[in-house]
Parts: sequence; structure tokens; C-alpha cells
Amino acid sequence: MATKEQIIAKAKEAILDFDEDVAAEVAEEALAAGINPAELIQDGFTEAMTEVGAQFEAGTLFLPHVIAASEAMQAGVDVLTPELEKLSSESKGRGTIVIGTIEGDIHSIGKDIVATMLKIAGFKVIDLGRDVPITSYVEKAKEAKADVVASSALMTTTMVNQIQIEEQLKEAGVRDSLKTMVGGAPVTQDWATKIGADIYGENATDAVTKLKALF
Repeated sequence: MATKEQIIAKAKEAILDFDEDVAAEVAEEALAAGINPAELIQDGFTEAMTEVGAQFEAGTLFLPHVIAASEAMQAGVDVLTPELEKLSSESKGRGTIVIGTIEGDIHSIGKDIVATMLKIAGFKVIDLGRDVPITSYVEKAKEAKADVVASSALMTTTMVNQIQIEEQLKEAGVRDSLKTMVGGAPVTQDWATKIGADIYGENATDAVTKLKALF
């Protein structure tokens, strides 16, 4: 029987090898061994994704690698989701969050990690994916009566689209009934303040901490 440390190390390895099958297998193994899925995600999958992100920034990995790593993480998280949902229903529903990577942007590492950690924290998360049109955020926010609309931008050229979310939520008449959160590598507190977003998430942990404080 593998130890918890070995299973978590194997989870990291699966992501760094872009191996969806192994990621799913490790998730099964972790559940069978009674490891808290949140721990496997944070110390295994998320840590590996952070490494992938750093290598991407450094130019040693490229976009196809990043997407392959995200897909491997997703395969593992899919196996853990039923268990996570049980756990999160115990930590009482905290609110509904619509989240996505902004239109024109196909990076989703940070957003994937935030979405997963929010699920663990007991939020209902509606993940719209990457390259999400502004209208989709607005429609989904109305339909799901969302408490928070969160957008991630990884490039300065797509960051400007976060202004459109603010504008279109106002036009739809729902801006006052919810909070907006922005994040992503080029995004700063100054930017969030300038466009009128309620919350700036510096990283996944910061985003989760701030949203927990809200609810």
C-alpha cells in the first residue's frame, strides 16, 4: 500500500507527465486510501500546475503542454468531484460563483485551480471554461442568480475585456446584486479598483480567502 506522500508525489508526476490516465488512477487510489481529496488536489495536482505555469512563463514549456497538463488535472479532479461535493455540502453552501477565463484568452491554469479550491471550500462553482464571451458571464450570472462573477485574464490585451463584464452586468441590471472578482498574471489591485471590480484575487489562495470572508 502506497503512503500518502507517495500518492501525492505520484499525482504531481501525472500532471508533469501530462498523463490523464495516471491522474485519474491516482485519484482513485487516493480515495481508496482515505486521503482527503482536497489535500490531493492542493499538494499534488495544484502544486504541479503551479510548476507548469512557472515553466511556461520561463519559456521552457509551451501552450500545448499547459493545456495537456490542465486536461490531466481535470481528469483527476473529475474522479474526485463526487467526493468533493459530499464534503462541500457538509461545509454548507457558501454562495454561487460563475468563473471563467476571459474572451480571447486560452490560458486556464489559474482559473482551474481557483475553481477547484472554491469547490473544496463549499461554494457552488459554475465554470465557463476558457475564452469565454462577455455575454456568457452575464447570461449565466442572471440564470444562476450568481453571488460572484469571477474572470481571469493572463494577457494585458485580454485584460481590457474585464471592463466589459462590469459594463454589461450594469446594462443587464444585475451588477448591484452581485460581486465581481478579477485575477490573472497582469491583473493588479489598481486595475481592479480602476474598473470597479469588488475583489482582486492575487492568487488562488488569496481569491478563496477573500470570498470566504464575503460569505
